[in-house]
Amino acid sequence: MVMLSRLRVILQASLCRALWRRFQIPRSMSARPCSLYTCTYKTRNRDLHPLWESADLVPAGERQSPINIRWRDSVYDPGLKPLTISYDPTTCLHVWNNGYSFLVEFEDSTDKSVIEGGPLEHNYRLKQFHFHWGAIDAWGSEHTVDSKCYPAELHLVHWNAVKFENFEDAAQEENGLAVIGVFLKLGKHHKEVQKLVDTLPSIKHKDTLVEFGSFDPSCLMPTCPDYWTYSGSLTTPPLSESVTWIIKKQPIEVAHDQVRASHISALGNSSLPLYNKAGLKLWHWFLTSCTAYYICLLKCANSLCSFRYELGNVQINYRGELKLRKQAFYFHI
Repeated sequence: MVMLSRLRVILQASLCRALWRRFQIPRSMSARPCSLYTCTYKTRNRDLHPLWESADLVPAGERQSPINIRWRDSVYDPGLKPLTISYDPTTCLHVWNNGYSFLVEFEDSTDKSVIEGGPLEHNYRLKQFHFHWGAIDAWGSEHTVDSKCYPAELHLVHWNAVKFENFEDAAQEENGLAVIGVFLKLGKHHKEVQKLVDTLPSIKHKDTLVEFGSFDPSCLMPTCPDYWTYSGSLTTPPLSESVTWIIKKQPIEVAHDQVRASHISALGNSSLPLYNKAGLKLWHWFLTSCTAYYICLLKCANSLCSFRYELGNVQINYRGELKLRKQAFYFHI
């Protein structure tokens, strides 16, 4: 009984905070700037990325990326599995400046560095990873979560070597690529990210590269295995709808100077659209032990409201009376 009473108090307090945020007048927000200089679609795109031809290049696809991940719209899929990551540090080759970003590339002729499980039917080999950032720290990630941007976003790019002979073919076809997205937020210094930062002075100029052996990118993964997943596209030309996106829910922390040091390009940025088509299927796999509760207001009629309470993959629906007292909401259950 004591535990139930404590749970009731916690739920009531949580609902009060959630409802207060829900009914607050939203603050005006400026247009979302682009996250990576290569992703612009204005007239100077040709200078930023050699494959951008014109402002009309973006096709009318049904599964274009990136998207705004709306937590309340994601659905638990019981068929999903934990994502298994197995990287061999010896497959890391070099860091390369391609003129608008830097890539860390891997040897991918064998299945030494692969991911499996999650939403994937096959093993996918690691090809490279790179970061996306913005001109200011507040706007950097390509994807957003409930319209929230992060200072940067890490992409680990993998290809399906079971169905395709090479990365180039896989990048053009459905289920050809799997990209893990990891958000970066400002916080404490990240020891492993610093190893990357230390190499950047050696690749200041376009097409320069430096060897970067024995690096395990799994050190860039958050500890919590929770993820969202959806079928999407490349975010740079040719924008092929070939990507299974696996977006980690928990961000990793990096220091402010580490984010700024990774800005190789001195070019400005502009806006990158978010594609949330009607009918988009967004799934999640959340492990209860590392997932905070989420409270969703469904509807209200007079003072009776319906709510959905989520903890990990557990969803509870309930109704109760909503009262406003001294600028605080009380929900009686």
